[in-house]
Amino acid sequence: MILYGISTCDTCKKALKALERAGKPVTFRDIRAQPLDEAEIAAIVAEFGDKAVNRQSTTYRSFSDFLKASEPEAQIKAQPTVMKRPVIQADRWYLGWDAETEATLTA
Repeated sequence: MILYGISTCDTCKKALKALERAGKPVTFRDIRAQPLDEAEIAAIVAEFGDKAVNRQSTTYRSFSDFLKASEPEAQIKAQPTVMKRPVIQADRWYLGWDAETEATLTA
């Protein structure tokens, strides 16, 4: 299982700790230190579409009008931290960390 996020994200930290406590093998991928390649971005956007971009983030709000009107792939490529976090690749893809995702992945 791969958890894509950033090391300073509280939600990513919470998810990582919960998965480790449950004894799940998880690899943390800091998307700042190891940026996503085009294939990874395409796979995430294919799975989640526009939901892959966190439009509430300060990163998104700082985008130019041109970038805000761009495709999600271009937005994530320009600034990876605009991606909603965490993105977890396991038996399938998961976006975010809520009670349902936690129950599924820590069972």
